[in-house]
Amino acid sequence: MKLKSLVLCVSLLAAGVATSVTMGQAPPAPSPEMQAAREAMRKACDADMKSTCSGKEGREMMQCMRANTDKLSPSCKDAMSKMPRPPAPAQ
Repeated sequence: MKLKSLVLCVSLLAAGVATSVTMGQAPPAPSPEMQAAREAMRKACDADMKSTCSGKEGREMMQCMRANTDKLSPSCKDAMSKMPRPPAPAQ
């Protein structure tokens, strides 16, 4: 009987830990500085995004833009250079 209770307690504890790890906290909202830089980049790079990286969104779009900087307009390159880098995730 003690073994069943111990196994049950360990199972519940493991389930609780797994749930708290997977649920986690939502990422913080972008700073006003980051929001303004993103908006400026969207305006400056709209045509470049459509011609160079059509069909991509979010992180894939940014990766595509960075991989194709030689194909971007000068105003888009300038706007991208002003994008603040988000802090590295804590390890």
